[in-house]
Amino acid sequence: MTDTVKELVSKCLQARDMAYCPYSRFPVGAAVLTADGAIITGCNVENASYGLTVCAERTAIQRAVVEGHRQFTAIAVTCDIKDRFVGPCGACRQVLMEFGADWTVYLTKPDGSYKETSLSELLPLAFSPAHLAKN
Repeated sequence: MTDTVKELVSKCLQARDMAYCPYSRFPVGAAVLTADGAIITGCNVENASYGLTVCAERTAIQRAVVEGHRQFTAIAVTCDIKDRFVGPCGACRQVLMEFGADWTVYLTKPDGSYKETSLSELLPLAFSPAHLAKN
């Protein structure tokens, strides 16, 4: 594991601890790696009106965009499930795809172990901004 991956995984675990999830009690943390090497974190933030809940992955992306980042190379995602790797929800996969298909995705367990995959593998035949340019 490279130092960058270690830091990315560590920061997603720390972000999970900041989650606001009084309804589901399902904390999720995410950390995105920008093309210039910055790591931006996010956690899920729930709302009593469940549909207004924001996932950790989208929180991290939104924070990164506010800070001026538009190119990303990787994301690490974690939750409290210990016996298997859990990926981003479909909505988050689509939001990640907005910023390109060539992401490395680290599905991370609470103990820091992870499985490496890709956004293209998690969202095959994705709809992307390129499809809009063809109309």
